[in-house]
Amino acid sequence: MKQNELKKEALEYHKRKRGKIGIAVKTPITSKNDLRLAYTPGVAFASEAIANNKKLDRVLTNKGNSVAIITDGTAVLGLGDIGPEAAIPVMEGKAAIFKSFAGIDAYPVVLAEKDPKKIIEIVQALAPNFAGINLEDISAPRCFGIERELRKRLDIPVFHDDQHGAAVIVLAALMNALLLAEKKAEDVNLVVNGAGAAGIATIHLLLKYGVGHITAVDKQGILYPGAPGMHPYQAEVARLTKAKRRGGLAEAIKGADVFIGFSVGNVLTKPMVASMAEKAIVFAAANPTPEIDPRDAKEAGAYIVATGRSDYPNQINNAYVFPGLFKGLLEAGASEINDESLICAATCLSGLVKKPTPSNIVPSLFDKRVVETVAFSIQNSGVCVCKY
Repeated sequence: MKQNELKKEALEYHKRKRGKIGIAVKTPITSKNDLRLAYTPGVAFASEAIANNKKLDRVLTNKGNSVAIITDGTAVLGLGDIGPEAAIPVMEGKAAIFKSFAGIDAYPVVLAEKDPKKIIEIVQALAPNFAGINLEDISAPRCFGIERELRKRLDIPVFHDDQHGAAVIVLAALMNALLLAEKKAEDVNLVVNGAGAAGIATIHLLLKYGVGHITAVDKQGILYPGAPGMHPYQAEVARLTKAKRRGGLAEAIKGADVFIGFSVGNVLTKPMVASMAEKAIVFAAANPTPEIDPRDAKEAGAYIVATGRSDYPNQINNAYVFPGLFKGLLEAGASEINDESLICAATCLSGLVKKPTPSNIVPSLFDKRVVETVAFSIQNSGVCVCKY
């Protein structure tokens, strides 16, 4: 479908019912008896019970199945800092996915505030309404400090989806891609372009998994110890990856086995792909426009190509992860996620594809096993036993 046709159809889709989500009443109010139970005077008994035992809020209200999707609109898709109002369609989309795939009620909360300290205070004040916080599309490096501080202050799970959700599905796809390419994680040369929230989290998880050689690239070029212009989180990545090359993406990608992009559209050229190793793996995950058109990557010699979009084969998108992750956390009553659980989730997701091919390295998003697989992995907290 041409871009103009897609744009027209997408805008009509959103306009049809004024967005994608609404409120559904669990117990319809159709009589005076319903009214006296749902509201006054009956509701007072529920409020009194919670006042005497705060834990009853998850039994007598919908809090136990409620997640807040929090953003300040500073890093929306690949569109950047477009503001809180423009972020609403994306947050509504995530809420729709939460409900459709995991049965969780998620509420978009867009903030007209960019100060990290104030964001932390606002979210902390809102937290009594929810059983979990999904931070979304908050720019790096601010997102790291916001997530870390909220985890300290709150006794409910706080999860920055751009980081961990992206890392899990990329690792799952990489496992099958390496299997097909007959390459080992500890031997491959892997380039991550875009050292923001998703890129940095993915690098950390790949290192934990055992990927041997990673080069991180950002706007200023290859990140190496002592490179200029890095924020502290990038400096830590440079220290861990110990890149020896200097230059930009073109220099980093020569001879590389794997490219993983979390940057902007059309920065990876056909000559760059052609300079990679045999059976090259290209994950161009920038949204809405990938770093390279999948057809161009294939023409340049890439063996396996994946993008973040749903209209190309091999979609690698955090939608695979966040519904099941929160379902697992809410059902387990847990507040923390460890790397072992995330690696287990990736391992089990990759295992859902029984016979991977270059055009099929991840399961369908509509495979009902996906959410259950991730939820089960999170509930088992690092003891990796796959449900399927």
